[in-house]
Amino acid sequence: MTAPGRILLAGLFNETHTFLEEPAKVRDFSVRLDRELVDSRGDGSPMDGFLESAEEFGWEVVPSIDSRGMPGGIVPAEVVEEFWERFRSDALAVDPVDAVYLILHGAMAAVGCPDVEGEILSRLRGLPGYEETPVFAVLDLHANVTPLMAQHADALILYRENPHIDARQTAVRAASLLNHCLEKGIRPSVHYARPPLILSPSATGTADEPMKSLLRLARELESATEGVFEAGVAAGFSFADLPESGMSFSVVAESGEAARSCLEKLCARAWALRETSEIHHLSEAEISAVLREVEDGPNILVEPSDNIGAGAPGDGTGILRLLLQFADRPSAVVINDAAAVATVAGLEEGAETELPIGGRGSRFDRGPIRLKVTRISLSDGKFTLEDPQSHLASIRGLHIDMGPCAVVRHRGILILLTSNRTPPFDLGQLRSQGIEPTALWAIGVKAAIAHRRAYNTIARRSFDVATPGPCAGDPRVFDYGCLRHPVHPIDSIADPSEHTLYYP
Repeated sequence: MTAPGRILLAGLFNETHTFLEEPAKVRDFSVRLDRELVDSRGDGSPMDGFLESAEEFGWEVVPSIDSRGMPGGIVPAEVVEEFWERFRSDALAVDPVDAVYLILHGAMAAVGCPDVEGEILSRLRGLPGYEETPVFAVLDLHANVTPLMAQHADALILYRENPHIDARQTAVRAASLLNHCLEKGIRPSVHYARPPLILSPSATGTADEPMKSLLRLARELESATEGVFEAGVAAGFSFADLPESGMSFSVVAESGEAARSCLEKLCARAWALRETSEIHHLSEAEISAVLREVEDGPNILVEPSDNIGAGAPGDGTGILRLLLQFADRPSAVVINDAAAVATVAGLEEGAETELPIGGRGSRFDRGPIRLKVTRISLSDGKFTLEDPQSHLASIRGLHIDMGPCAVVRHRGILILLTSNRTPPFDLGQLRSQGIEPTALWAIGVKAAIAHRRAYNTIARRSFDVATPGPCAGDPRVFDYGCLRHPVHPIDSIADPSEHTLYYP
């Protein structure tokens, strides 16, 4: 038996790095309206997961607006207001709906609005007829969940995997819970806790501690606690400066008492595991010494400081400089540099030129590298994910557009130049441009965790390299102005229970 219903559908998705000098732009966001949302069916995204579930449950979907942009700097207020005005208009224009289903990120910040998702949920509750309408929202595992989000949603359902191979599955899980609640006439609520912990993005992989144990505990509590539907573990996003940045837990339940017990256990376990989140990235000198003793590959040189998936510009030169020490060995790196692509586009195939590459997007970088390169190929930069569960599918679906691209060679180093920042989460990125990753001795990867599903399948070894960049792994290097203190590891804390925030 399924519950018939009319479901208002919308999406607003961005992970905002508030410490970046360069703000996001309105043009960085793609906006789909009305029936365009339904065109997501089959693209492997969370929206696709919801639409499949809606078909199964016999729901009437009322599509509104989906606005999404790649991770980047602070978002213009116009992006949020454009979304809200369209969503508000659609919400008021339709006949009463049985529920609202939102696909959000949870770490979006805009000019004048540091908690975008909480603000949108609060505004929705203020619309006539929506005071008691069930509101279910899907959130990224890196959400900075806030009390405002918990207050105004009936359910917050978080991804459980990093890399985010379960984004679509999470949307299906949220829809299944919504269907159950509609069938049974249940109105759950969200209960929330934020322990005084903030994690480096490199410490948020779900195959590693502390996330591995915390997620296991969350599943155990769900199974053992009557009235608890979902226990969510949010790793948080440390590159966002707002009061609630950091790790949090949210329990969707019928009983506040049961939820509070779960939250207390999760917070206690998180604090006990706090030292497991300490991250050490090897210096360029340390990596260089190791690589001089290594003949076989591929050796994956991971550059968390220029993590495109966390908003970095993707044009850092740190890994390229390291590869230049081994320039006669077959290697590859992707650099986002539209100006370099435009220069190469004017050359004949096989032509040589001296080209300044990268180093313009962040004040932390050492600046462009001038290299003598040979033009290998040009393309429109479009490719289809080899892995439909790629972390990238949660952001863009299956079909990816890197913008105009060029491949150039400097001695043994292949450099893929892109025009659109594209996280390296799928091997199809290289193969689509004629670069076979398994044939290389070393590959530079601008990521922290989400590349692992793709690159761990081919890696002989993998190293996290400490290069200059805006996505440093240690939260102590950032000048937080809004973050609620104290918080580990920035501050010294004797009794974490005194500084744990609960809602309600």
